[in-house]
Amino acid sequence: MIEQKTYHEIVLDAAKEVFETMIFMEIEPSAQASIDESALSLLGTITFKGDIEGCMGINLSWPCGQTIARNMLALEPDAEVSQQEVCDAVGEVANMVMGSIKSRLQDMYPDIAVSIPTVVTGRELNSNLGEGAEKVAVPVCLNEEFTAVFILLYRRK
Repeated sequence: MIEQKTYHEIVLDAAKEVFETMIFMEIEPSAQASIDESALSLLGTITFKGDIEGCMGINLSWPCGQTIARNMLALEPDAEVSQQEVCDAVGEVANMVMGSIKSRLQDMYPDIAVSIPTVVTGRELNSNLGEGAEKVAVPVCLNEEFTAVFILLYRRK
């Protein structure tokens, strides 16, 4: 059985792959375990079910979401981006990272179906699967400027 530490490594490796090849941002593990919950933030989530079920999410600040959208759209660093473009970019990040996680778990869990991503904005955003769920939180630093937290909530069948 995959242990907690391994799930942490799987999430971090998947996030690194996506950010370094698709978003062109450096990503490193961070000791800071959360983002400023009093500020406006984004939570992109995607659920999965099958041999293992759960939810993967990314929680990040609004300025971080804007930078991700600009990079994904190949815009200048100071270009304006709409709220819809930022939400679409964060949803796509959740989708790509979950796809990378799924491929890493394929040998152990061959039956995993993934939903479409959702994105919400607000303050003090959290996701929860209720009792019996395992949680892996992976805080990261992006471009030495932003903190984001990847969250994997899951239950084994």
